[in-house]
Amino acid sequence: MIPTRERGKIILDLCGGTGAWSKPYAEAGYDVRVVTLPEQNVLTFNVQGFADKVHGILAAPPCTMFSIARRTASTPPDFNGAMDPVRACLHIIWTCRTYGNLKWWALENPRGLLRQWLGVPPLSFQPFWYGDPWTKKTDLWG
Repeated sequence: MIPTRERGKIILDLCGGTGAWSKPYAEAGYDVRVVTLPEQNVLTFNVQGFADKVHGILAAPPCTMFSIARRTASTPPDFNGAMDPVRACLHIIWTCRTYGNLKWWALENPRGLLRQWLGVPPLSFQPFWYGDPWTKKTDLWG
């Protein structure tokens, strides 16, 4: 049974991959919409028609170009291309906040060079702090 207080509230999971990050919200009765390739592209996703119904946003743009480990790659990082999904996620967040009732948002990325554009995040954590069996310093803005 879906709790009445969650019914109809939309959670967007941008660049959500398998939807693992938003799964607890779906299990709690929220209307979770995973926006991820190949079915949907965050770069062309249009939230205009339902921005007022979005309750929360989870965003996990690709981290490949922002990785500190990538410094050993033979080709330089494509920051312009890498920032496209970040900008798209932020645009969706801004739209939902401006034209809707967005209560919260979170943008996640492994600790790396994205800090050069978004600044030091309010929270950095290790997944093992929350029960996952691995380490991967992760930044969280929101």
